[in-house]
Amino acid sequence: MAKILIGISILLMTLSLVFGYLNTNKVKGLRNELVTTTSARDVATHSRATSDKKLKEEEKALSEAKSNAADTDAKLQSAQADLSKAQTAQAEAEAKVQAGETQIADLQKRVADATAGAGAGGGEGAPNDAAALAETKKQLDAAEQEKAVLGDKVKAAQDQVANLEEEKKRRESGTGTPGVHGTVLAVNQAYNFVVLGIGEHQGVVPNSEMLVMRAGSLIGKVRISSVEPTTSIGDIVTSSLPRGVQVLPGDTVVYAGSTNS
Repeated sequence: MAKILIGISILLMTLSLVFGYLNTNKVKGLRNELVTTTSARDVATHSRATSDKKLKEEEKALSEAKSNAADTDAKLQSAQADLSKAQTAQAEAEAKVQAGETQIADLQKRVADATAGAGAGGGEGAPNDAAALAETKKQLDAAEQEKAVLGDKVKAAQDQVANLEEEKKRRESGTGTPGVHGTVLAVNQAYNFVVLGIGEHQGVVPNSEMLVMRAGSLIGKVRISSVEPTTSIGDIVTSSLPRGVQVLPGDTVVYAGSTNS
């Protein structure tokens, strides 16, 4: 009977040790799972915070791009108004010049007639006509100078309007510069856009398309949505990406052309 009790005790002790070992492993597993879950949660929280920050930055950049476009339109309207005023002033100066030339021709005729009549004992009005002629010539010279100055102003205003209209047309049409290339700085997969390390200074314009290259191979396209002086934002053209491929920071972008779609 004592042997049976001893055997049962040993069995119970063995079972206790086995269950203790299993419980210890289970606790370790639960602890590791908790650490992994906590780490994953922290990574997800950091990633979400980073995405939110980038989104706010891109919204700010988009707002600034719209503000720049509005500023260009305002400058264009102001330049067109200045051009209109300069052209009106130039027209008035040209009218003064024409009137002065007509008056000089009339006075020259009167002086000639008075001088010719002096030999016949007349010509008392010749000195007065000569003085009027000199004064009119002086006024004509002043009008010619004014006309030249206004002509320069009109030319400058026309150049400014042409440049601003070209800038506006370039922005609206999305005409870029072939050969422009740069790097993908950041990618937001959730909102499907990228931040590029090239901008207006390098010739990037809204609505243009950029080819995305990796290790010399084409992997997709992005369409520029807004442009800053040295950076730009582009929407990823998902239909251009092969299955399972994503645009990544460090990828190269090359100007492809413009689109109005």
